[in-house]
Amino acid sequence: MRRRQFLAAAAASLLAGVPRLASAQWSRPPDRHIEGREASWYRQLPDRRVECQLCPRACQVADQERGGCGVRENRGGVYYTLVHSLPCTVHLDPIEKKPFFHLLPGARALSWATAGCNVECKFCQNWEISQFRPEQVASTWLPPEELARQARNAGARLLSATYSEPVVFWEYVRDTARAGRALGVRTTVVSNGYIAEAPLKEVLPHLAAVKVDLKSFRDSFYRQVVRGELKPVLRALEVIRAAGVWLEIVVLLIPTLNDSEEEIRDLARWVRGNLGAEVPLHFSRFHPTYRLTNLPPTPVATLERAHAIARAEGLEFVYLGNLPGHLAANTLCPSCGQLLIQRVGFTVRENRLRRGACPACSRTIPGIWS
Repeated sequence: MRRRQFLAAAAASLLAGVPRLASAQWSRPPDRHIEGREASWYRQLPDRRVECQLCPRACQVADQERGGCGVRENRGGVYYTLVHSLPCTVHLDPIEKKPFFHLLPGARALSWATAGCNVECKFCQNWEISQFRPEQVASTWLPPEELARQARNAGARLLSATYSEPVVFWEYVRDTARAGRALGVRTTVVSNGYIAEAPLKEVLPHLAAVKVDLKSFRDSFYRQVVRGELKPVLRALEVIRAAGVWLEIVVLLIPTLNDSEEEIRDLARWVRGNLGAEVPLHFSRFHPTYRLTNLPPTPVATLERAHAIARAEGLEFVYLGNLPGHLAANTLCPSCGQLLIQRVGFTVRENRLRRGACPACSRTIPGIWS
């Protein structure tokens, strides 16, 4: 099976079980011109060059060339996004899969993604779409209004831009969030947080929640393993929190690379000092994939140690992920220790919250519960 055949089959598999619009025609679009539409965040330079102002890379792009993400193209001094309304995967997910643990427990989210990413993590789990150009993957025409309508018709309470990197299809995220709001469906984003401040602030008012994958608390890790930088991500976290948009953070712990006690302690202290003790922090288990197959899965003891360190530093909601059945996937009241939400995998087994508060001590639990 050729790579493109595999990608088309993978996309079809991901789409199984999702109600489709009658007009949706899923296809492979290799070797064809993509019309695109003008991008929102860029400035024109001399000689028909442009500077992208969407992410910290600030790519300066010559005429007929593309930015580093591969999905934005300069055509005669006008910058175009090539992925607006062209998702390569759409699927119904439990919101716990993102993971969001303090957002409408048990709700379903119509999740979508396009090709492309603005970083290149060596451990990317979705590299088949994130590291490919839009011509190389199966996609369909699905405008924001129709995507939002599909979510409502499927009974999804949420939309979620996820899988690849929503920053590179930020105009599509913005327009879908607006369309979803008109139909009573809220929009969430699962992102690497590698975005410029202006476009982030512009779209945040349209979002219900953002989950940021904080790859490491060391800039050297970002430069060597992610092809990015730490500082802009930390700034994005502060901007999201200050905007009052619900925020959760995930850190994938990779053996020997970002799992030292010192780094975990530094990270936990920064989160508490700059974002607050109530921001949920998830530590997830690494599994070898993509270009990082020489390391073993994260030992359970390493994850439990990280959990203990973060709790000792004062963080009130610390979770462990990719460990089905582990007790650290449950939500406990930080005041009295009462079990509030019991989870097994992505399933909510029990939710004891009463109007967003602990039934035992009446402590208000931060989150979006209704």
